[in-house]
Amino acid sequence: MHYRGGVAVIIPMFNEEQSIGAVLDDLKILKEAKIFVFDNNSNDNSASIVKTKQNEFSNISLLTTTKQGKGAVIREAFSIIDAEIYVIIDADGEHDVSILPNALDFFKINHLDMLNIARNGDKSLYRKYHSFGNWFLTKFIQIFFGRKINDALSGYRIFNKAFVKSFPAESSGFEVESELTIFALQQNLRIDEIKANYKSRHKNSHSKLHTFKDGFKIALMIMNLIFSEKPLVAFGILSLISLFCGIILGVPIVLEFLETSKVPRFPTLFLCIGLGVIAVILFISGFLAHLITRNIKQIRRITYNSYNKSF
Repeated sequence: MHYRGGVAVIIPMFNEEQSIGAVLDDLKILKEAKIFVFDNNSNDNSASIVKTKQNEFSNISLLTTTKQGKGAVIREAFSIIDAEIYVIIDADGEHDVSILPNALDFFKINHLDMLNIARNGDKSLYRKYHSFGNWFLTKFIQIFFGRKINDALSGYRIFNKAFVKSFPAESSGFEVESELTIFALQQNLRIDEIKANYKSRHKNSHSKLHTFKDGFKIALMIMNLIFSEKPLVAFGILSLISLFCGIILGVPIVLEFLETSKVPRFPTLFLCIGLGVIAVILFISGFLAHLITRNIKQIRRITYNSYNKSF
């Protein structure tokens, strides 16, 4: 699906009949944009509401993604839509659409690859544990990948074509936000962040994010990306832990040998040697994985450069 020379707004939608109509109404401020609503197996009236809005606005397209999950929607949207600028916004009505014109101007003026629009709202608007979970996972990403993003799980973002067409999109669920953040940081792309008001959901609507189930998936995705994108760091830490344990267990044995010229605890000695060998293997594995990752990064950069054009 080709849409050249403009802005494509991507809206993943799953059972959002209470809010999708208002979101589409708010997006009227982007008169030149093309709006793509991806229905992700909704079983309420969400699709019907979008079809009604299509009669009012000619720039709305309704598409269907059968594979469940926000990440699956983003992956398909990125693969079939050809635009110059991409906006991702949720269908739940929690994001402030009014800032989009200024956000797009900021994005263009600063020649960014990704603009993260962080949520700015009272903590009471978040479900229990969501605020802490977002803070914890964001800090975890900052420690390993950099401190440019303060809301790593925001679903409100702007991208250029080069970012979209070089993004691997491996995740299928809500983990996609952390994957987008880590990809941008790891590739040293031009990114920035602004804040926008975060609103409460409609009283009859509920979040599709499961606190513990999806939180675990997001954490697992981050860990997976640490090992795949920062293997030397990840395997290096494990190597140091193994080496440290071997030293701690081995020092008493060495001291005892120096005093008595005997090694009475051979099982512990063998364990120490084994931990030392494991430490060496882990370090070598991390170094080899680092070389592979560096090549992958170079391939991604080549892909990025093939699409990167000045605004």
